[in-house]
Amino acid sequence: MKLLRYGEVGSERPGLLDADGTIRDLTDHITDIGGKALDPASLAALAKLDPKSLPAVSGSPRLGACVAGTGKFICIGLNYSDHAAETGATVPPEPIIFMKASSAIVGPDDDVLIPRGSVKTDWEVELAVVIGRKAKYVSEADALDYVAGYCVAHDVSERAFQAERQGQWTKGKSCDTFGPTGPWLVTKDEVADPQNLKMWLTVNGKTMQNGSTKTMVYGVKYLVSYLSQFMSLHPGDIISTGTPPGVGLGMKPPVFLKAGDVVELGIEGLGQQKQTFKADL
Repeated sequence: MKLLRYGEVGSERPGLLDADGTIRDLTDHITDIGGKALDPASLAALAKLDPKSLPAVSGSPRLGACVAGTGKFICIGLNYSDHAAETGATVPPEPIIFMKASSAIVGPDDDVLIPRGSVKTDWEVELAVVIGRKAKYVSEADALDYVAGYCVAHDVSERAFQAERQGQWTKGKSCDTFGPTGPWLVTKDEVADPQNLKMWLTVNGKTMQNGSTKTMVYGVKYLVSYLSQFMSLHPGDIISTGTPPGVGLGMKPPVFLKAGDVVELGIEGLGQQKQTFKADL
């Protein structure tokens, strides 16, 4: 299934995308795409529904973030061997973990605001893992039992805030609108191998990132298991698993985003996003 949330900010409704690309309303079956709705039993019940029996949504409504009520937005740094190389970093012996504030989450096509004082706003297409049930001390072999599905995430980053302002990376990752997710949550049964997905990103029509999850150092199973050793993972939590090469910071000379730039990105089978960058006045 491709589950989504549609409607104006703060008033999103749950829906799914049928095989013909029509949005179908799920309000009569679940209150939102989050929490208990992501439990395996709930997803199994939704999968039994005939999409054509659900009300069709007319027009082209705004799509919200594909998951509601995210408690933790966990990110993994330098998790692609080729991306680490372009930044001059070595592959870490254990995953680098940092948090992106949940207040950064927006819809896949919402505008992204370049924060005041920014001089190095950058792009990063990432595969995101959405947790479906509580995971604590889980094994790598069982890790996918706790995954509801996958989505596209844009880990927008302000590099000066991230690396030049002292302390941890979080403040360069958590600015308002720096976490577009969606367009939909694709349940795990539709993703045969999360470690073999093509991914891409363009800026103003020019291809910047053209990679694959094949070059991920620490895979999805490992990351879910690893993180669950340090904290409980709850339904709706998002793990953004890192980015392939082609970020602005890695270019010579570096290139960063400015107001008016349009970024498009996507992952094979998971849909695509499009954002216009604007100054946060």
